[in-house]
Amino acid sequence: METAVVAQPPLVPETPPGFVARLAALPMKTKVMAGVGIAALLAIVVVLAMSLKQEEYRVLFANVGEKDGGAIVEKLAQMNVPYRFSEGGGTIMVPANQVYDLRLKLSAAGLPKGSITGYELLDKTAFGQTQGQERINLQRALEGELTRTIQTLSSVETARVHLALPNQNGFFREQQKPSASVVLTLRPGHTLDRAQLAGIVHLVSSSVPELAAKAVSVLDGDGTLLSNQDNSAQGLDTQQLQYVREVEATYLRRVNDLLEPVVGRDNLRATVTAEVDFSQTEQTSEEFKPNQGENAAAVRASRVSESNRPGANTPTGVPGAVSNQPPVPASAPINGTAQALQATNGGASGGNAQRDAETRYEVDKTVRVVRGATGIVRRLNAAVVVNHRTGTDSKGKPTSTPLSQEELDKLTSLVEQGIGFSKERGDSVRVVNAPFRVEKAPEAEEVPLWQQPWVLDLLRSGATPAALVLVALIVAFTLIRPAIKAATAKPEPLKGETVDELVDGDAALPGPDQLPALEAPRSNDKLEAARKLARENPAAVANIVRGWVSGETA
Repeated sequence: METAVVAQPPLVPETPPGFVARLAALPMKTKVMAGVGIAALLAIVVVLAMSLKQEEYRVLFANVGEKDGGAIVEKLAQMNVPYRFSEGGGTIMVPANQVYDLRLKLSAAGLPKGSITGYELLDKTAFGQTQGQERINLQRALEGELTRTIQTLSSVETARVHLALPNQNGFFREQQKPSASVVLTLRPGHTLDRAQLAGIVHLVSSSVPELAAKAVSVLDGDGTLLSNQDNSAQGLDTQQLQYVREVEATYLRRVNDLLEPVVGRDNLRATVTAEVDFSQTEQTSEEFKPNQGENAAAVRASRVSESNRPGANTPTGVPGAVSNQPPVPASAPINGTAQALQATNGGASGGNAQRDAETRYEVDKTVRVVRGATGIVRRLNAAVVVNHRTGTDSKGKPTSTPLSQEELDKLTSLVEQGIGFSKERGDSVRVVNAPFRVEKAPEAEEVPLWQQPWVLDLLRSGATPAALVLVALIVAFTLIRPAIKAATAKPEPLKGETVDELVDGDAALPGPDQLPALEAPRSNDKLEAARKLARENPAAVANIVRGWVSGETA
């Protein structure tokens, strides 16, 4: 059996064009779409890279005024440093890795200067400055320094200090004392206690010469006077109110400590009200009593004075018969020194004798000064509510049982002993047993997964990159991929360049009607070359055809 190989005679092979040539041979519309897609893809890649490489920003300066903020922004723009604003422009943020470096550089440049000027106001003194201007600048500098110091307190957000410094003259009696006023704006949720207010008053009074602490007024943002003032006519001051609260809290703590172990912490509600007397009284008394004891007379001082002047026994008196009569002996008894004196004088009436005696005795004297104490508790009122006794029945259902009167009496006795109950003082204690109302807590609704906070944060942070990636894929598959596919497609092989079919010797060749239709030549140049060869060398073409028919190879 003979086998014949039917093959098309090899044509002159052509060199396949390169990728650039094939890309250039594409239609203009395809090339334009590919260019637009490549440009869009590059833009998306750049935006995605910038979003992923976004720097973290931190606070450079907070609570910056408009003037300082403008100067800082201008300086950052000169240094080509990116910045952001937050909290209404009062906070300036810069990249986290440049915060400390920028703070040092801006501090060296004198920024922020601050809207509050202190002693730096005196650094630049104008030539020809008057004494009045110098005094005003000194007052402004002192107010600014006090404001800065007060604003360093953790509870104070802003402060304003006003000083009244009168002009001093040469007359000491006519000199006026300075005074000061401080206005404070506290941070939300912060308060100033008594010690802090006293510290602010002491700070201001110690910073200004001749300024007394009583001449310093401290106000809050609502205009309420916070400093100590004499408000006895208006009622209790802040310190007295705080003392009352402390007294009530002390008694309330005693009541809770006694009853909580008995009835439970959640089964007790108590309150204590105290009436405190802050009136001040002072009493002074002197008492004189007779001397007591065995020695009733206590001699303090004794003085005796005697004088004797003897004289001639000459008649005295009015001339006449009466004066010429001899003296009559005294009818009253004479004793002691006077008798001796009379004996010495012989009873003559011509002598002059005098005796003075003075004796001082001590008398008991008591001086008593009584000052009434302030802050005396005049009355206590205690009210206690105790929950019913709770439990479970045999079926497991909750039950509520009221306390007996005996148990309430015992609890009342405990409260009375705990607060120091005094019937004479008018104290009152009331213990009531009542069921507590338990409100059911609202059931927490299960939040779906897609509404969870961490999922929402993840979606917010990854939404932009995911959208950019999706757009990039759409651009790549719709604009760029068709052009690349058309440029990289391999050309189909021409029939006749390879063995088409093996035919056995006995097999009959297909007739002309049964031959498959040949494809049109891909290039007109090959067809023209074959025609030219047939015209110029018909013998060679005939031999080629004869070889095809006979199966001989050329």
